[in-house]
Amino acid sequence: MSFRDDYLNALPHLTDATAPAVALRLFRHQAEHCPPYRAYLAALGRNPAQVQQLADIPFLPIEFFKTHEVRTKPESWTPQELFLSSGTTQQQRSHHHLRHPQLYRQNAAHIFQRYYGPLQDWTFLALLPSYLEQGHSSLVAMVEYFARESGQQQQAFFLHDHSALLQALGEAKEQGRRVLLFGVSYALLDLAAEYGAVSELQGLTVLETGGMKGRRREMIREELHQELQQAFGPAGIHSEYGMTELLSQAYSFGDGRFHAPPQLQVLLRDPADPFAVSATRPDGAINVIDLANIDSCAFIETKDLARMHPDGSFEVLGRIDNSDVRGCNQMVSS
Repeated sequence: MSFRDDYLNALPHLTDATAPAVALRLFRHQAEHCPPYRAYLAALGRNPAQVQQLADIPFLPIEFFKTHEVRTKPESWTPQELFLSSGTTQQQRSHHHLRHPQLYRQNAAHIFQRYYGPLQDWTFLALLPSYLEQGHSSLVAMVEYFARESGQQQQAFFLHDHSALLQALGEAKEQGRRVLLFGVSYALLDLAAEYGAVSELQGLTVLETGGMKGRRREMIREELHQELQQAFGPAGIHSEYGMTELLSQAYSFGDGRFHAPPQLQVLLRDPADPFAVSATRPDGAINVIDLANIDSCAFIETKDLARMHPDGSFEVLGRIDNSDVRGCNQMVSS
């Protein structure tokens, strides 16, 4: 059995206790077989054999996904799907090449069900106009897969048709199914402003994915959630932490604190020193290990700022100055 086959067989069974050792195994594999990462480590003069703990790993700056084809063992496979980050026409978009598209979808479903229960219990609806319009969205692919696997009767996506969305919400609630509405922030605000606290918007789970995309003024997370709750009711507004460069997600259940599965490990670094990484640092910039990224690079230095809590959850505080506002949840907190 190949390293990859053995690794993927173990991936769904990861625990918080076993994940660090698995991450070190994957680091040594990608340090040898991912050409951009190998070149980056060589430029730093770092010997992978000397890395003995997660905090010692040099993380690949996320910009490499814009300027390089970040693939592990690229000579052995042809990309079957391409995800592109959202952005304006003036911004260069990150690209993430997938070897097996089902790996992303099944891993995302495994994580979702860890926190929310079986897909079949839910009806998934989405207001994600900017992602649909730009195309090649990992978020759209995830929601599409969730909706198909749930067996729901309703269509999942509503570009700008709020009346059809309200009708689908009402039908799903009549069927006794739990309803989850994914929405980019500005689209949820538009829906709330148009309809207010109508009955169809009550009693569902709202998961905002961040982003005003230049359509509305930027808001701190607390302000956004308070405004949304005026239409959707007092239940907390959920959020997802994910991005094009990741195949795994973390979720917040209404309090702004994200909980990550074993596949997704977050370490914080000094924003002024990319190599000052600590597993115990209370705040700083996010370095993320995505153990589902076996075919690209699992060790990514992001531009997000965060605060860690003793239980392992984290809050996203914003972006490092002058970096692009992007990703699936970059709504800042105060």
